[in-house]
Amino acid sequence: MALTNGAISVAESLLGRGGIPDEFSRLHSVQDAPRWKPAREAYDYAARETGQTVDRLLLVAVHPWDIHGANAAGLKTAWINRTGAFYPSYFTAPDIEAEELVALAGKLAES
Repeated sequence: MALTNGAISVAESLLGRGGIPDEFSRLHSVQDAPRWKPAREAYDYAARETGQTVDRLLLVAVHPWDIHGANAAGLKTAWINRTGAFYPSYFTAPDIEAEELVALAGKLAES
């Protein structure tokens, strides 16, 4: 599942350009949630939509603010650090860090 702060059509376009649109069973927009990310209500909405509790979800994101918000809401988090940047110390650190999605998949398979 993908959860975007933008329109679903934008997420579809981005996933299509990345060659991974079929890897997501559902696309959701926080436009249908009570509040936008990084508010807890957005992540609670995602949990309801998947039929899971937040502690069973993993948010994968490139934005530290999204990692921080998801962590505060009780999700596990993975930061895709595409540029080798330092993670901002004023945000809660991610549970996992990887340079790209394939590397993240490898890390998840190891655990």
